[in-house]
Amino acid sequence: MAYLTNCDADFKEMLKVIGVENFEELISNIPEDIRFKGKFNIPEAQSEFGVSEIMKSFSGQNKNYLSFLGGGVYDHYIPSIIEAITSRPEFYTSYTPYQPEVSQGNLQVMYEFQSMISELTEMDVTNASMYEAGSALAEAILLAASHTRKNKALIPATLNWRYRQIIETYLKNMDIELVEIPQKNFVTDTSVLNELVDDSVAAVVVQHPNYYGFLEDADAFARSCEDKKALFIHVYDPISLGILKTPGAFGADIAIGEGQSLGICQNYGGPFLGLFSVQEKLVRKIPGRISGVTTDRDGKRGFVLTLQTREQHIRREKATSNICTNSGLLALSACIYLTALGKQGIQKAADLCLQKAHYLSEKLIEIEGITLASDAPFFKEFTINLPLAAEDVIKQVLQKGVFAGIDLKRT
Repeated sequence: MAYLTNCDADFKEMLKVIGVENFEELISNIPEDIRFKGKFNIPEAQSEFGVSEIMKSFSGQNKNYLSFLGGGVYDHYIPSIIEAITSRPEFYTSYTPYQPEVSQGNLQVMYEFQSMISELTEMDVTNASMYEAGSALAEAILLAASHTRKNKALIPATLNWRYRQIIETYLKNMDIELVEIPQKNFVTDTSVLNELVDDSVAAVVVQHPNYYGFLEDADAFARSCEDKKALFIHVYDPISLGILKTPGAFGADIAIGEGQSLGICQNYGGPFLGLFSVQEKLVRKIPGRISGVTTDRDGKRGFVLTLQTREQHIRREKATSNICTNSGLLALSACIYLTALGKQGIQKAADLCLQKAHYLSEKLIEIEGITLASDAPFFKEFTINLPLAAEDVIKQVLQKGVFAGIDLKRT
């Protein structure tokens, strides 16, 4: 039900079950001097129509802004089918599917989500799922250190700065050294890769497209890992894979993405959805959950959690990872989004992002004093040089109802 009536008869029945005569008796243990004696600023009871009109008046006070913020959170169109399905109580109220016999619907959603992300990235295995891309990337570095038994990770200066903060928090008390790969003109300086990637490196990370929106030379990152047996971690934008080369095609060992753009609202900075995919050789060390398909003794198809050690749940100090739950409702949203759009829809969405970003850049550089910060190709974001302080421009444009972008001096 969308709501409960709670009429006087309902209140009387609830109080009777609790074992009190009235509400005052229910709160008799609360001292009088700390009880609220005033009047709440709440209108008198209204009909459903009356309440609807009041809420409309409140919503009419909102301002509608055009958002160009980006930087890891994007204002994409969300098909209405997503809320229609995710708001169903069997999904909305569910939790961990420890008992597969009563969790087949949720386990199938997890399985379908894993399959779609694996196909999108051209990776072997995807889990279901992680909290967001930043913590997923930190977990990927921990996995690489465990797998290679090495203690150094290379991260590019063009990585999303929030991801870097999360990584530093994760690794603060770990014996893993972070080394930054310098950038040049807002893309990674790949000429220093061979010098930096030595036998002590467990992982080499690239974000492609990078935080500034520009495309990286991901092939150079992949080549640098080959001889040193370091794991190649590719951070991607899932929408971009409609037209860009996939992590699997680049030869990534681990692929990390932020799934917010796959049918999830922005909502004041969250929630997010971490996408985590690996090659088959790492399947036993992947964090989080994996749903597998099997058959029962009658030959009927069924779904179960698989390839997980009990240490994930009870002996945490011996676990491959200490993440124990997952963003199931958000994974469902991404699953519905990918199903609704299909292969052609994802390609179309990616193409629209590409074309509109380039149209905007062409219009901006027509303004005297504005130039692109790099001549590198870009997908749906780009960085520009301004003739005055970015903070001042952002404040002025905000008065026009537009979130202009991110002031890089504040990141």
